[in-house]
Amino acid sequence: MFKHRYRQLVRSSAIYDLLVTAPFATPWTFTLVHSMLSQIHPLPDFQPVHVLFANLLGSIVVVWGLLRIWRPDPMFGLFDAIGRALFFGWQLYYLASPDSSPVVWLFAGFEFLFFAAQAYGYWLLCKIESGQPSRCRVVSHFAALA
Repeated sequence: MFKHRYRQLVRSSAIYDLLVTAPFATPWTFTLVHSMLSQIHPLPDFQPVHVLFANLLGSIVVVWGLLRIWRPDPMFGLFDAIGRALFFGWQLYYLASPDSSPVVWLFAGFEFLFFAAQAYGYWLLCKIESGQPSRCRVVSHFAALA
């Protein structure tokens, strides 16, 4: 029961990634996203090498997202949580700079939420599947349902 719900969470985070990141995967869509975000808060002009790195990042996240939609394995959820923790850390580092764009807070918020949900969910899943007694009420609740 809980494993099915965790797999749904992994798939949901992948769908979010596709919706948010796919526009960064090509130079043409990146230009549109950059101009839309610049209307919210002015962003610096990007040089071709910056666009290249945005496209590379967007492309790999799209592939990673498609993998998790096709096969929402719990281990992929754990690795995605680790990646999101890293992304969140780099976003906070960027936001600490005086020239940062506040629009990054929106992305950072979703990174943190999916990180916390997937990391905690994976921990719960391991506890439930191990069958070991636990004092955690959430684990006990889901173990009783299984």
